[in-house]
Amino acid sequence: MPVVIGVRFKDSGKTYYFDPRDVELSQGDYVIVDTARGLELAKVAYLRHEVLSGEIIGDLKPVVRRAEPADLERQRLLHGRHEDVLARCSEKIREHSLPMRLVKAEYSFDGSRLTFYFTAEKRVDFRMLVRDLARTFKSRIELRQIGPRDEAKLLGGIGPCGRVLCCASFLPDYARVSIKMAKDQDLPLNPAKISGVCGRLYCPGDICQQSWHMSPGQ
Repeated sequence: MPVVIGVRFKDSGKTYYFDPRDVELSQGDYVIVDTARGLELAKVAYLRHEVLSGEIIGDLKPVVRRAEPADLERQRLLHGRHEDVLARCSEKIREHSLPMRLVKAEYSFDGSRLTFYFTAEKRVDFRMLVRDLARTFKSRIELRQIGPRDEAKLLGGIGPCGRVLCCASFLPDYARVSIKMAKDQDLPLNPAKISGVCGRLYCPGDICQQSWHMSPGQ
């Protein structure tokens, strides 16, 4: 069975397997990994262990090296450009009169790719916008349309329970949620009381937290 480590690119993101090779690592270390999209910075979530081959999707990419202080500083500087990048992109969106709302911008580790996340009521033809942004930022541009749950996950925040949103703190995926889950836990079926900040039904983790803070009929 292949030996892997599990890393995450975001604190509440999915765990991905990589070949640790001969790099000695501890949980919580930052590493540079080789991905299909180039080199990226990730955090070690699980130390080396064996997994079944069927659990690995695609090729098992390697850990290139342990991250250095200069790598973390590069990431910090790129994150520091977030507000300026969003402002300039918003200006371009207005120039092209596109019905979309920006949520977040992310640079790749080497700064060669810039991804914008946005929400919109329907599909948006942003081909001309992408060309304009590529000329403006001198980077490869990607635009990704996301839904309300993904928007809440990216932006984070505090839920009605007083804790950090589950989707932004520990939930890697969105499990299927139904009104029956609220019924089984005797929660009130008032949509305003069982919907998260995203406007959708609470994720399973949120429903559990609400059951601790609510009594039936509240």
